[in-house]
Amino acid sequence: MQNIRIAVDAVVFGYTGGKLYVLLIQQKFNGQDPYWALPGGLVQDNEPLIDAVKRELMEETNVTVNYMEQLYTFGDDVHRDSRNRVISVAYFALIDASKTTVKADTDADKVQWCAVDEIPALAFDHNLIVQAALERLRAKLTYQPVGFDLLPELFLFSDLENLYCTISQQEIDRRNFRKKIMSFGFIEQTDLVSEKKGGRPGKYFKFNKQKYNDLTKEGIYFEIKFV
Repeated sequence: MQNIRIAVDAVVFGYTGGKLYVLLIQQKFNGQDPYWALPGGLVQDNEPLIDAVKRELMEETNVTVNYMEQLYTFGDDVHRDSRNRVISVAYFALIDASKTTVKADTDADKVQWCAVDEIPALAFDHNLIVQAALERLRAKLTYQPVGFDLLPELFLFSDLENLYCTISQQEIDRRNFRKKIMSFGFIEQTDLVSEKKGGRPGKYFKFNKQKYNDLTKEGIYFEIKFV
């Protein structure tokens, strides 16, 4: 007779101050020392997986997401959870961290953003899950404009350039990058000007998601190459 439990875990990425972050929670069970982990938990009976991961995110972090996709299933290591045989379906999500208020709840004692290059040893195999999500995110940058889910509604073009450099960990040809991005037609320059001190103030841009969706239906070929 099987005694296998199904869980969901979420890798939530946020970008602010020129750095990429992941959302972590701190938990403590049965008198154990507290440990850091990804938000997540067991799937309830008759609960769709996507509903389970959204519920866990709200209960543990007070976060809702607009962009989320299923990442991978982790369960080949039958001892990944010392308490039970648990198979985890992992998701990764992108949010605008500057407009998100995180708050610990239910079985999460703390919740906080952690820079991806400063992630501590996490519970279970969650470090492997984060690494898999990072690889997926870096790959998607080259063929899908997922970075716009990490930026505010209005952004400087330099913010978009820096986001690509930060996530890819590579330099880009900024002149060709701008020319390429603008050629698609789903980035619009506004009349709003930044109040940046020093240097030439720049105009804000915005992402036209409807235009992008229309172009996608028409078979747009989106590709970004790095230096």
